Amino acid sequence: MTAPALEVVGVDKWFGANHANRAVSFAVAKGTIHGIVGENGAGKSTIMNVVYGTLTPDAGTVRLDGRDARIASPHDAIALGVGMVHQHFMLVEPFTALENVLLGFEGGATLAPGLGRARAGLERLAREYGLEVDLDRPVGELPVGAQQRVEILKALHRGADLLILDEPTGVLTPQETAHLFRILRALKAQGKTVVIITHKLREIMELTDAVTVMRRGEVVATLPTAETDAAGLAERMVGRPVLLRVDKPPATPGAPVLEVSGLRVGAAVKGIDLTVRAGEIVGVAGVSGNGQSELLEALAGTRPFEGTVRLSGHGRGHVPEDRQKVGLVTGFAAYENAVLGQQSDPALTRRGLFDWREARARCARAMAAYDVRPADPELRTAGFSGGNQQKLVLAREIEGDPDLLLVGQPTRGVDIGAIEFIHRRLVALRDAGTAILLVSAELDEIRALSDRILVMCAGRIVGEVPPDTDERTLGLMMAGVDPSGGPHSSQRSA
Repeated sequence: MTAPALEVVGVDKWFGANHANRAVSFAVAKGTIHGIVGENGAGKSTIMNVVYGTLTPDAGTVRLDGRDARIASPHDAIALGVGMVHQHFMLVEPFTALENVLLGFEGGATLAPGLGRARAGLERLAREYGLEVDLDRPVGELPVGAQQRVEILKALHRGADLLILDEPTGVLTPQETAHLFRILRALKAQGKTVVIITHKLREIMELTDAVTVMRRGEVVATLPTAETDAAGLAERMVGRPVLLRVDKPPATPGAPVLEVSGLRVGAAVKGIDLTVRAGEIVGVAGVSGNGQSELLEALAGTRPFEGTVRLSGHGRGHVPEDRQKVGLVTGFAAYENAVLGQQSDPALTRRGLFDWREARARCARAMAAYDVRPADPELRTAGFSGGNQQKLVLAREIEGDPDLLLVGQPTRGVDIGAIEFIHRRLVALRDAGTAILLVSAELDEIRALSDRILVMCAGRIVGEVPPDTDERTLGLMMAGVDPSGGPHSSQRSA
């Protein structure tokens, strides 16, 4: 029998008191696509960073092609035929695609010979695997899907036979995701082995041959994908049945809460009109970098703009796209973050002084209501997983009882159990009469939560569609293409 391409045997990894990997063992068959799923903090990325040499295990063994492998650094991993495409690309944006591929592996004291050899090899790889990219264009000018192809080319050019991808579809359109899947299937057909970490169970079911499920640092199952389904995987991940759909009644919109006219934000947003009414969720769909972030920041008051914004009611909440950089101060304790922006709340003052005891009590109540784990108000916020950090932000913004809630990427990097919880909270808030403007790169999320969908491309709203619009139509609109054929009218006039 052929030895597995990858075996992880009894790997333990500690970070202080946090036991991130607990005797993790699984095998990946050669020439297959293998999925790894689990909740936030389950240890998925940790174990793959051990395989790639970014982390050193405290115990256990990694085997490649049946032989024990000493991997003390990514350089060792690359030499052994392991490549990894991280969730956040490791690219130098001012450099061209060709220069990024060669970076660190120049092959001599001068660049010219190495560049020539690399170009020929990359052009062959591009033809062989459908990895077309403009090699002479600065990476920062490339669409995100092309940047990802540069990362894959980089790994293949360095001889990768085992390719690891961490959340590879998080910022891709449906068309770019389909293209990526064709690339991965082509790699498999050529005998390469692919390991994909993703929280999107539909992708696991569509793409993989086998799947490993992790929970709380341990492997709870490794099985052929054909022997399970999305619901079964979700239950193994969380330890209980999970509702995979958003169950919500029809909206009953009331009076306008947010009215926007001629909004311009630098060069990113080019004259937008929109209205959000009480008791409805208006979703904004678009590929990352097309003005959605700037739109949300302008409406939240954190970015200057031109145009008119009218807000009815007594307040707005803002769940920012980047919870760590904008939503939280990760060095602060949870109870300190729980009251950011609420320092003038009369309920948090006693005899003219800020009441830290009440702040701790408020945080404890929010943790109980929003199932934040661990439920420790004193814990430094950096010590929580991404999903629990997101719950802390949501609790703070929702419990402020806003008439308008601005939400950016509410479940980015969040596990299936937390996604279910967050979706229920947003629907309950809508049903209580709050107006919600939702920005998300996840089309499934936009379609499931929204009562109306606005599609953005190149800083403009290119159309409004109902939530049952199919993915192909949405994807074409997001790319600036009229689904009936040709560039969208707003793009033609740009």
